[in-house]
Amino acid sequence: MIDQLISEFDKGLRAVLAPAYSNRPHPKNETDTPMSDAEIRHAAALMRVNHTGEVCAQALYNGQALTAHNSSTVAALQHAAQEETEHLAWCEKRINELGGRKSLLNPLWYAGSFALGALAGVVGDKWSLGFLAETEHQVGKHLQSHLDKLPAQDTQSRAIVSQMQQDEAQHAVTAIELGAAILPVPVQLAMRLSSKLMTTITYRL
Repeated sequence: MIDQLISEFDKGLRAVLAPAYSNRPHPKNETDTPMSDAEIRHAAALMRVNHTGEVCAQALYNGQALTAHNSSTVAALQHAAQEETEHLAWCEKRINELGGRKSLLNPLWYAGSFALGALAGVVGDKWSLGFLAETEHQVGKHLQSHLDKLPAQDTQSRAIVSQMQQDEAQHAVTAIELGAAILPVPVQLAMRLSSKLMTTITYRL
């Protein structure tokens, strides 16, 4: 267990501090047109929120995988976490291109999400998978809202967000196929409220 905790601490440091790496090509769209300074700042802030969302997702799934009971559940969570790493790389690259920065609170977001994920895993695999499915459903809605908010000219950010949305939807399908339970409504509402808090703060910090 100590070895596992050391490994998870290393994963956390890499997620928060080290440049992320993607095995897949970065989604691209070469038809960007010039944006105003205000639009660039807005796009960079939205991509910062998306980056932090992926930090949180990776932490959640690593925490869940640590305490999951079934090997198929662990494999699904680890696969989802790996794709979140790719999303991190895509968002980080786009933030840099827009002249923005990552959230200053990412270490805090990672730690809290990891603890929440580990707790979900302890409760049981069907609930852990239910947490994964509900998280991805909410993330999908969040990403759609960002597609609506991003400047129309920012087709590069749109390409990234669209691919992320497809991946997150597949994570939810996988969780349901593995037997995810439907979370109680109060839990779903609490997840939405915490997500709203995170996105509001991260847009600025």
